Amino acid sequence: MVKIGIIIGSVRQGRNAEAVGKWTYDFATKRNDAEVTYELVDLADYKLPFLGAEATEAEQAAIAAWSEKMASFDGYIFVAPEYNHAVGGALKNALDFLRPEVANKAAGLVGYGSLGGVRAHENLRLIFGELQVADVRTAVTFSLMSDFENMSVFKPADYHTANANDMLDQVIAWSRALKTIR
Repeated sequence: MVKIGIIIGSVRQGRNAEAVGKWTYDFATKRNDAEVTYELVDLADYKLPFLGAEATEAEQAAIAAWSEKMASFDGYIFVAPEYNHAVGGALKNALDFLRPEVANKAAGLVGYGSLGGVRAHENLRLIFGELQVADVRTAVTFSLMSDFENMSVFKPADYHTANANDMLDQVIAWSRALKTIR
């Protein structure tokens, strides 16, 4: 069994990430991939402190829970909005708490923003290289202008399904392959 975590990578109030994450989860689970399970994980459920700041007992528990949850997966799909031409600070901070939990695992990217989140994807690919995460080539990129009504109501175009299927196929294949070396 291959277990894939779909990570909602924004904690911002009024975020579109929940709708995009739910779409990704629903799309993935409807495929009925043999021996693959998906789990939706919302970064907002983990009240992580800034890396390096003194952590309260509750924050230390959140760090441990985040680490344990991320370690439980064989691969990931990161739903990453683009903020200021980069990945959002909350997701970057959350990734900074990880290393062995995600090493030698695969990741796919689903983004949104004015250019579909591609600059956040580029930023994440650099971070993944340092964390030893194998990111797959195909990404899903939703535009705030054409895939959201009034930039807030998610209405993805049908043509995204081809990229979503390719990205999922790649994440599953790489997750299976990397499982053999862990």
